Amino acid sequence: MLRSFVLAAAAVLALPGVAQAKAAPLLDCPLRDAPYSINSPLVDLLLNPAARQAVQDVTGKDPSQGPPEFVGTKAPTFASILTIKEALGIAGGDLSALPALDARLRAIPVTRADKIARCQRYDNVVPKLALPGGKGPRLLLFDKINGFRDIPSVNAARDALTAMARRKGWRMAVTDKGGAFNPKTLAQFDAVIWNNISGDVLTLSQRKALQDYLQRGGGFVAMHGSAGDPVYFWDWYPDQLIGARFAGHPMNPQFQEARVVVNKDHPLAAHLPAEWRMTDEWYSFKTNPRAVGANVLLTLDESTYTRQGRFGEPLDMGADHPLAWTRCIGAGRMFYSAIGHLPATYSQPQAVTVLEDTVAWAARKGKCG
Repeated sequence: MLRSFVLAAAAVLALPGVAQAKAAPLLDCPLRDAPYSINSPLVDLLLNPAARQAVQDVTGKDPSQGPPEFVGTKAPTFASILTIKEALGIAGGDLSALPALDARLRAIPVTRADKIARCQRYDNVVPKLALPGGKGPRLLLFDKINGFRDIPSVNAARDALTAMARRKGWRMAVTDKGGAFNPKTLAQFDAVIWNNISGDVLTLSQRKALQDYLQRGGGFVAMHGSAGDPVYFWDWYPDQLIGARFAGHPMNPQFQEARVVVNKDHPLAAHLPAEWRMTDEWYSFKTNPRAVGANVLLTLDESTYTRQGRFGEPLDMGADHPLAWTRCIGAGRMFYSAIGHLPATYSQPQAVTVLEDTVAWAARKGKCG
């Protein structure tokens, strides 16, 4: 009997992920201690066998069945930017079962092993970052992605920004480690650039470090996918920092030529024409960022492209469809541009000018306005 027990225990410890989970650090990751619910990231339900079974029992849908990029449990995975509601919507499931499923999920205990599994997509690695010499602005290019990682756009953006840094005399370091978001490391930089970041990537202490950095005058630049998640688990990020939540993008066709209109009264419009046309994946937002004080640099002419989402839903914002804007966050500066899915956009002349001028603006010191 004892020998059988020892062998069984050894077999359990040999299962993939078990030994690693016992040795993994328990970080201060968001939702670490939250009860299971229909509001949990789908990935957290997939990581727990009882939660997976509850979903299947109540909805009749096995949540682990689907394309690997949607139901994977290791980052990057689309499952980290969905809840079961969105997943059921995509799979054609019965949303009326959600209240019963919520009750079933909340009855599942959250164990230490569950907390460790939830935290494994975060990190607390403080990278050693070497900045080139010179007097140009100090920039941190960040590309840790836990959600949807579109490799071509991420690589094209990194290459374009690296080339800009050489051309403009910027001093830039690159990292994919969330541990870079600590007061000491951030103090070395005038601005941080989020390269198509998708998914929740910062622990609670890292979130606070970014918020404090901006309040004290740091700069923040974000591109395209950095505001393109269907679900967020950090309300401050879309609502207060970016200033708008993603609604969707056209799918029929996904990439279209459209007319981009420049607000010539914006302080960053000096090097831009009044308008231009280009092809990209065009985002719509649930609210207009002007409502939270954004100063819109670029708008999109909706009459120049079709606006139906994945399921045929309209994605109209009307005559005022913001595409890129600036905001003041405390003493800090924020810029976001929805341009940037297609790699070609990072060599498009006007889009390059936008990035060059806005990065320089975000890294500037002094009163934001």
